[in-house]
Amino acid sequence: MDPVRNPYAPGAGQRPPELAGRDREIQQFEVVLERVARARPERSMVLTGLRGVGKTVLLNTFRSMALQKLWGTGKLEARPDQSIRRPVANALHMAVRELAPRHRAPDRIDDFLGVLKAFALRDPRAPKGATSVNLGIDVPATRGRADSGDLEVDLTELFSDAASVAADLGVGIALFVDEMQDIPALDVSALCAACHELSQVGGPLIVVGAGLPHLPSVLSASKSYSERLFRYARIDRLDRDAADQALIAPAEREDVIFKQDALDALYAAADGYPYFVQAYGKVTWDVAAASPVTAADVAVAAPEAEGELAVGFFGSRYERATPAEREYMRAMAAIGDEPVPTSAVAEELGRKPSSLSPSRDGLIKKGLIYSSERGLIAFTVPHFGKFLRAQPS
Repeated sequence: MDPVRNPYAPGAGQRPPELAGRDREIQQFEVVLERVARARPERSMVLTGLRGVGKTVLLNTFRSMALQKLWGTGKLEARPDQSIRRPVANALHMAVRELAPRHRAPDRIDDFLGVLKAFALRDPRAPKGATSVNLGIDVPATRGRADSGDLEVDLTELFSDAASVAADLGVGIALFVDEMQDIPALDVSALCAACHELSQVGGPLIVVGAGLPHLPSVLSASKSYSERLFRYARIDRLDRDAADQALIAPAEREDVIFKQDALDALYAAADGYPYFVQAYGKVTWDVAAASPVTAADVAVAAPEAEGELAVGFFGSRYERATPAEREYMRAMAAIGDEPVPTSAVAEELGRKPSSLSPSRDGLIKKGLIYSSERGLIAFTVPHFGKFLRAQPS
């Protein structure tokens, strides 16, 4: 069929043509937006799940929903060993710029921007004696507000001032944080404390995070009350109806239909993971001669789709690992696909567990594995064990 009309979109964070199976989370966030705008107490949201389940897509969808409500929004992607001070400053600058044209008191905006600039200048990585920061802010930095150098104090003051600007307009500010599990421990603690303080005074600012399955334990380790501070939503694979809908709806808009055996074959191949659904759907469309799409088309497409996934989805991650880390992952894969004990990996490799700690910690830092609970580890990427078992030794 015509590849130009191919509706499927496998890509990192790229919104699929049909966002199927996420109605519950979208409805929950709709309630959050309405309650916060009405000064009702409400928790921020955190999305967790494996890679490829659509967390970033949902995060971007939430941001679009907030923009439709005329909220100010900003987004950042956390990185290991990087303070969130500068990324948060950039994100809040973007959010307030969205609100500024509708605000009737320009002085209020300038006052906040002065505080924001002072906050950013306290970045511990900034050159000593720096007096400017690349935020595009022309007003002078305010002294004595959000510039103590203590991130917890500064974030609390900054969030309070940002929320006050939004409250002037009867809306809110939403700060979206992707890869939230990568925020350094001290910064996570400061972020939770600022959100906690803001929730007590009812300020219209929320933090919406997305991260790997162990993110709740990361937050809980920083502040015990984080379990009550956020509304957690686990994002998993699509059920059969939703996976079929993700394929059928875009195709019907192009006057193409799938036979039932084709849908059966595609679900068996993709296993309901949204990224895989798009990847297999795209290649199947390209190899099919005409509508209706059949199981025979899927059979022809599957090896090509698997080859593309092996290079772009699995292979690119595997290449990031050192030889020792690859050996560790192959041992995990040999044991099975469920979370495996670290002691079993050591036994598989014939090594002492303590000697494998650098490899394990390196893989966790690179986001290739995570600790599902104490003593257990698992791959962050679905079907990664299957991919490794198919590779030459």
